[in-house]
Amino acid sequence: QVQLAESGGGLVQAGGSLKLSCAFSGVSMRDYHMGWFRQAPGKEREFVAVSVRPGSGGRSFYSDEVKGRFTVSRDNAEKMVYLQMNNLKPEDTATYYCANSQVALSGIRLIAMYRTWGQGTQVTVSS
Repeated sequence: QVQLAESGGGLVQAGGSLKLSCAFSGVSMRDYHMGWFRQAPGKEREFVAVSVRPGSGGRSFYSDEVKGRFTVSRDNAEKMVYLQMNNLKPEDTATYYCANSQVALSGIRLIAMYRTWGQGTQVTVSS
């Protein structure tokens, strides 16, 4: 059974950086796409980034809101997924979640396609 645990959130000033981590426990992480999502107060959870599993090409995809500022990476041997967030903006304030999926690439941004979720880590960006 897969379990996920995020860490690394905190309070940062606008323009600053944070690196989130997601620890994966269970069967091989190589079999899964690993996605990052976020949910701000009063808003729906939204897609942020995904690291595609090696067997499906190993690429990364990003939302338009974070492209060029965030970078997703994975260490399959250590079963860790990371989200490096640079040039943070107040609108990046949210709880960030990691999740796993085996969906076809056409559905990789869809929240419903992800199976297991972590408890989330809070990121607050002050102006």
